[in-house]
Amino acid sequence: MKNRAILFLAFIFVMGLVNSCVEKNGELNENHIKSAEKIIGIDFTDSERDSLIDELAIVKEELNAIRETKVSNSISPKLIFDPRPINFEINTVQENINWEIPEDVILPENKEELAFYSISELACLIKNKKISSTELTNLYINRLKRFGDTLECVISITEELALKQAQKADAEIAKGNYKGPLHGIPYGVKDLLAVEGYKTTWGAVPYKDQNIEYTARIVKKLEDAGAVLIAKLTLGALAMGDVWYDGVTKNPWDLTQGSSGSSAGSSSATSAGLVAFAIGTETWGSIVSPATRCGVTGLRPTFGRVSRDGAMALSWTMDKIGPICRNAFDCAMVFDVIRGKDKSDQSTVDFPFNYKNELDLSTLKVAYLKDLFEEDYPGHENDKKALELLAELGVNFTEVKLPDNLPIMPLSIILEAEAGAAFDELTRSNKDDELVQQHKYAWPNTFRKSRFIPAVEYIQASRIRTLLIEEFHKLIKDYDVIVCPSFGGDQLLMTNLTGHPCLVVPNGFDKENHPTSISFIGNLYDEATILSIAKAYQDNSEFDDVHPEFFN
Repeated sequence: MKNRAILFLAFIFVMGLVNSCVEKNGELNENHIKSAEKIIGIDFTDSERDSLIDELAIVKEELNAIRETKVSNSISPKLIFDPRPINFEINTVQENINWEIPEDVILPENKEELAFYSISELACLIKNKKISSTELTNLYINRLKRFGDTLECVISITEELALKQAQKADAEIAKGNYKGPLHGIPYGVKDLLAVEGYKTTWGAVPYKDQNIEYTARIVKKLEDAGAVLIAKLTLGALAMGDVWYDGVTKNPWDLTQGSSGSSAGSSSATSAGLVAFAIGTETWGSIVSPATRCGVTGLRPTFGRVSRDGAMALSWTMDKIGPICRNAFDCAMVFDVIRGKDKSDQSTVDFPFNYKNELDLSTLKVAYLKDLFEEDYPGHENDKKALELLAELGVNFTEVKLPDNLPIMPLSIILEAEAGAAFDELTRSNKDDELVQQHKYAWPNTFRKSRFIPAVEYIQASRIRTLLIEEFHKLIKDYDVIVCPSFGGDQLLMTNLTGHPCLVVPNGFDKENHPTSISFIGNLYDEATILSIAKAYQDNSEFDDVHPEFFN
């Protein structure tokens, strides 16, 4: 009993309760421990409380020593999350991918139309020297300058760097050194990725002048593929929502509405044709939600597929990086470049990506969450039509249900505890008061709340997460794809916890002309199949080719 008491109360002190329990003379008494018991939900005896007092004084000293040690946001705990269930097996053979880039794309008379061309179309024009990367880069930079303030989606235009990269791409292509479909293509990144020579603001007032003289691994990989970085784009402060230190990022379809978040600028800029594609991140909906709101296609890869080296950490066991593009085919081309093992991010893996442009959909085993599709929710009719189209294309659906034997929402304490640790110093310094949003659901209060999560419960939640991984694997292992409402039930949190990949694609508009979406969930490390089925859907629907009128 004594050991248990010490363990629980020690963590309460880690979470910041020491200060509330210490009297002005710095001494603890049994009444303070009784108050702490109410929070952790455990009752101790008088003798147990008496035994704790001296031990907790030692704990306070130890915690002060820990807090005096500077730990930057880039340092991860020596606990590496692995989403693979027990006895997980995967094909380890990488096949050659034939991207089948079109060869007959015509340069439009009005070059502004290029702003909404897909990566594959732009790649054809650049490869065949119908337009230079420099000319295309200037076109997009001019659009960033013209519309960036309207959408409040741009933090930094990386013009000097972009023009150097574009000129290098043109020189390489002129010499016959064509690197692939991203060569010479302008793109933007969410401003939680470090780029040497430019601010990395994380969208938040306390960091708005922050310079991290380092370039994130994903940016380096894109540069190696010949892509041209033209902008660092907004994010909701510290990766929540669409409110950043200088405004609210707008939905290009409705300028009275925010773009959702936290990959707010990445989705908004892609939708409005300010970049050819963008990089976003997701911990719990931060690609799915803004991609839906802005009517673009977003891929949240399997946890560990893309290096997070050089990215702001929010949750070391849940953060993921993925592409936001015009369509699934574009996402596939970007993902193939950014994926892979990286020694700087020990959570990363190097598994094959065997994407195919064409699949016989009738051969796929496709499940759908029928009970969630039958609920009354925004976008219900569009989802119904999407299912009907997929059936017409040969998909045979099997009804399944999400696991319901485990608590899902309570597992969000995993994210909260890790986020509280990531921004521990921000909270203790009271600089969290500088964040724009201060309501009770905003980060400042959530960070404070996280300090009251007992270590034991955090570990128990992680153990339940292990059970969830096994349960979800049982559900999906017999299928190639699960189709689901993008925000149905607990699937969004559930699949972010299990680490499964998700692709969100536009599938229509609501009565207010706001985009809606449908989602495809795949097996671990099988982004290829969900991208292929989504491509088939988009090849036979028009929603990925419709763009917000104001920016056309």
